Amino acid sequence: MPYWRLSAFYLFYFAALGILLPYWSLYLRSLGFDALAIGQLMAVIMVTKLIAPNVWGWVADHTGRRIAVIRLASLLSLLVFSAIFLVESFWAIALVMALYSFFWNASLPQFEVVTLNWLGRDIRRYGQIRLWGSVGFIGAVGGVGALLDAWPAGIVPGMLLLVFAGILLSSLLISDGPGASRHDDSHPPLGRVLRQPAVIAFLIVCFLMQAGHGVYYTFFSLYLTDAGYSKGETGAFWALGVLAEVGLFLIMHRLMARFDARRLVLASLLIAAARWLLIGWFPGLLALVVIVQLLHAVTFGVFHAAAIHLVHGFFPGRLQGRGQALYSSLSFGAGGALGSLAGGFLWDTLSPLAAFAAASGVSLIAAGVVAIWLRPVHV
Repeated sequence: MPYWRLSAFYLFYFAALGILLPYWSLYLRSLGFDALAIGQLMAVIMVTKLIAPNVWGWVADHTGRRIAVIRLASLLSLLVFSAIFLVESFWAIALVMALYSFFWNASLPQFEVVTLNWLGRDIRRYGQIRLWGSVGFIGAVGGVGALLDAWPAGIVPGMLLLVFAGILLSSLLISDGPGASRHDDSHPPLGRVLRQPAVIAFLIVCFLMQAGHGVYYTFFSLYLTDAGYSKGETGAFWALGVLAEVGLFLIMHRLMARFDARRLVLASLLIAAARWLLIGWFPGLLALVVIVQLLHAVTFGVFHAAAIHLVHGFFPGRLQGRGQALYSSLSFGAGGALGSLAGGFLWDTLSPLAAFAAASGVSLIAAGVVAIWLRPVHV
């Protein structure tokens, strides 16, 4: 198995995310945009995440040329993003962001299929490859952050362009994998799969879990700074959560060997419900904030690895690409968007605690769905 070539793609892909999430808004502000315009431009990326994975998943599943689709998407995202150096108006930047993210958001779900094809029966070791995405995220956040202490925000597009080039290069170094021909020959109709109660329950659970995380991703930094923490301390808390995630991915194969994916999903949802309440009630307690950040290993790491495992079982053969696309778009796209929007509404109209309490509530609802409708699946 080409461990390092598979890992390199995750490293560069999530390094791009580690630049976009914290620093792209700083670049937009340096161009003179206000908070409303910045929020609208950042929302463009989320909207394309709802659409692009499903479009490209259909193409990859029907052509059977998955790695070719990944390479094309990586090349087009690099080429389109290079136009960012030529534009400064709101609508021109929005167009560039919409186009490059349409291609960029398409590649990861398909690469998940490629990774699982290479792993074959040993898919429990997925976490040992995926952890390099977390390493890339941490490296990008820390590295670019240090550069921005000495250089203006105008360097951010250049840093992103280098990372997009790394994504393209790593996609050129890998093939579809020996599992591709073995699994892609036949499959049931997609409609029949989507009508299964367990599949419906699983997709609802993924949507609700990421809705809870949407509140966290959007408002955690603001909540901490309001509680008196410095920006440096807030950044350290984010890094701690991702480091815990890396440690989890190192041992995830052992957890998968001992517990079925359904139990891991249920446990992560219950812990998520407790995590959001603890953040909401006790933001000023340093030791408790450290603990809840370490729990990111469970609420994201365990859940994501188990969900990938379930997607692989629910969507066989040539449905793999569309299965990964549905998981990505419904959870990180639709779920994250709902959490962000609803959290903002509750934050302004009621209180920050209400936003995190709602996140806890949807996590508990998702746990109930798992307990009642998501039956054990052995892949």
